[in-house]
Amino acid sequence: MTVAPASSVDERELIARVRAGDALAERALYDAHVDRVFRLAYRLAGDDDLARDFTQETFIRAFERLDSFRGEAALSTWLYTIATTVTLNGLRKLKRRGREIELDHAAEVAGGARRAEPDLKTRLYAAIDALSEKYRTVFVMHDVEGYTHEEIATALNVEVGTSKAQLSRARAKLREALADFAGEWVP
Repeated sequence: MTVAPASSVDERELIARVRAGDALAERALYDAHVDRVFRLAYRLAGDDDLARDFTQETFIRAFERLDSFRGEAALSTWLYTIATTVTLNGLRKLKRRGREIELDHAAEVAGGARRAEPDLKTRLYAAIDALSEKYRTVFVMHDVEGYTHEEIATALNVEVGTSKAQLSRARAKLREALADFAGEWVP
């Protein structure tokens, strides 16, 4: 029987049960948060297998450290902080070079065979990937995943104003990178 948390009171009860070793409560907490943690990891990593690994590592760390959760922020915010850290550290270890080299190589191969401009979706993904890590992280968390600036600030250990400024700069860089598509949308 899986129990989904209906409120913060229920979630606090589940946390207490997990701390006491209740496997069903652990599964309920996992089920309640795994989709959003995976989406965040996927959006940051851009790779399904990496996102699965980072999601698994997030929950391993979270359950190992659940005793340190003080409840000052929502459990979801605490989990997203762990997920962001795990994902960004994992990407740093990989240095994203392999993925960037593959994209550069694919562009060279495609460039020779096809001269048409790539579609907006492809260019948007490439433009998001080209953002610096801090801008990409805030953009994905806010505009793609719907986190508030307060949640982002807590997860990244920055001020709310910093989150807002980085989002604004990320959007400006994306507008610049996609400027040639702007004329296509004007009637």
